[in-house]
Amino acid sequence: DDTTTAVAAANNTPLQINHAPRPRRHSEMVGGSLLQKVLLMGKSGAGKTSMRSIIFANYLARDTMRLGATIDVEHSHVRFLGNLVLNLWDCGGQEAFMENYFESQRDHIFRNVQVLIYVFDIESRELSKDIEYYASCLQAIRQNSKSAQIFCLVHKMDLIPEEQREQVFLQRERELQAIAKPLDLQVTCFKTSIWDETLYRAWSQMVYSLIPNRDSLQSQLDRLCAVCHADEEVLFERATFLVISNAVRAA
Repeated sequence: DDTTTAVAAANNTPLQINHAPRPRRHSEMVGGSLLQKVLLMGKSGAGKTSMRSIIFANYLARDTMRLGATIDVEHSHVRFLGNLVLNLWDCGGQEAFMENYFESQRDHIFRNVQVLIYVFDIESRELSKDIEYYASCLQAIRQNSKSAQIFCLVHKMDLIPEEQREQVFLQRERELQAIAKPLDLQVTCFKTSIWDETLYRAWSQMVYSLIPNRDSLQSQLDRLCAVCHADEEVLFERATFLVISNAVRAA
């Protein structure tokens, strides 16, 4: 395949990829491509555009400091694995824009969404407002795209002392999942930073959830791993280097 690279790794700790159940989809086929709508939301300054630029535009973490604020919604199409196209909506997080999303643009923004990614700045000084916007997003998703997958990125974790990170993250995760529970929505949380591998790990999991033929892909990778007698094989998406899947040879 011209978009992927397989790497066989020996004698290393196996890479963990969580194979989540596949939800029902409302994807759109355009010109033979499977278009998956992904909303990237969160308050201004949370780090949404920085992480998008690192993952999809090959920015270095230090280069993101020159990025300006997103105005309204920035659209981009990213092709994966042949015919899978991420229709990425990077939604500006300034208060005027956020209010507009929930009022006059509610149906337009939240209809036919496959994935909602909400980004929280762990050191936000307006946590109550952030939580309010997050709750509004969940309500809009439930109304317009109930089968969408929802991910929360607890971001800028590098600003928290290392020995406190897990505790801080777990507390925030409990809070975010508690808000979603009354709406009968499932939320998966990741702790992330642009300065380490956590950002790629989270985006790998989220993109993997959108691959329509992932069971077949996993089966073929398992067979290849066995034929090559490799301890482990990891399949990367070539343009972004996101991990698509992995296989570990049985002992």
